[in-house]
Amino acid sequence: MWNNQKISVILPTYNEKDSIRAFIRELEQQGVIDEIIVINNNAAAGTSEEVAGTSAREVLERTQGYGAAMQRGFMEATGELIAVFEPDGTFRAHDIFKVLAYADDFDVVYGSRTVKELIWQGANMGLFLKWGNYAVAKLMEFLFNTTSLTDVGCTVRCVRRRALLEMQPFFTVQGSFFGPEMMLISIIQSKKILQVPVNYSRRVGRSSVTGDLRVAFFLGLKMIWLILRYRCRSWRDANAFRVQAPMASGDYD
Repeated sequence: MWNNQKISVILPTYNEKDSIRAFIRELEQQGVIDEIIVINNNAAAGTSEEVAGTSAREVLERTQGYGAAMQRGFMEATGELIAVFEPDGTFRAHDIFKVLAYADDFDVVYGSRTVKELIWQGANMGLFLKWGNYAVAKLMEFLFNTTSLTDVGCTVRCVRRRALLEMQPFFTVQGSFFGPEMMLISIIQSKKILQVPVNYSRRVGRSSVTGDLRVAFFLGLKMIWLILRYRCRSWRDANAFRVQAPMASGDYD
């Protein structure tokens, strides 16, 4: 519990067999997490065996893609505050306290991996990835005149349930750039958001996205197109991402 609020942590997994058990153990040691949900997204053989014996609950999601796994995780989580990490060794469990510290004042707290002092030796955050993420984040910040953003690719985040319920109907991306879509929807819906720096370390194993600069480059282009498309859509229709309140009984014919 955190300030008498139930805490859920979602761990989407695809290729984290060699690191997921250790990260779950780290989360368990923090003493504030009520449930850990592992979304097995057609993960590497042996992943389920690594999760077994921990306090985590494993859920199978057959639709491939990070976005599909995340949306399933959000449906499974029961906490008032729902945090997300990737169990690949790049993040540190104690950073849960950074996002929770602001959860009382903000609807969504996003992590950022671009602060130099928190990028550890061996982390896959070279010149291209760091400044690419920073530039796309600043494009989003500029076009939507929102709070300071320094990273669009960080998967660490914490969202309040009531805010998530208003955002969920508009999630469409099932692939790797679900994270930026969630950021855009939270901005367009005028959620109170904040981005905080988190630790970023060497990954255990190889990422199918950031491990290949060519793949990362084209993913960046998709993110830019998504930002431009959502900016134009919100200009054309100010209510495009608004949840319509149900009609009162007297409003029906």
